[in-house]
Amino acid sequence: MSKDNKYRANKIKREHTIIEDVLPLLENLSKLAIVKSIIPGRINRRGGSGIPPHLKLKYNTSSGVKVLAKNSSSVQEVFVVTDEPDQAMEVMKERKLVK
Repeated sequence: MSKDNKYRANKIKREHTIIEDVLPLLENLSKLAIVKSIIPGRINRRGGSGIPPHLKLKYNTSSGVKVLAKNSSSVQEVFVVTDEPDQAMEVMKERKLVK
């Protein structure tokens, strides 16, 4: 196994922690053909609000799209790597994978 794939499962980089209940949402994103890779970033704690886990679309980046993964107690940056960020954002919205 190459070093590049050491922490990957279903296009999702698993080197860092993923906030509770968000992994299934990321797995749904990873099934899109337009998505090359998903890289979870840092986690920030926030006051509990009782909201269900969800993904919030933010903006295009140099390598794809930035999404925020949220649950009732945390928020996490997630970077979706794609060659076509505008099209990827549209597909994610159409399939109701993001808010």
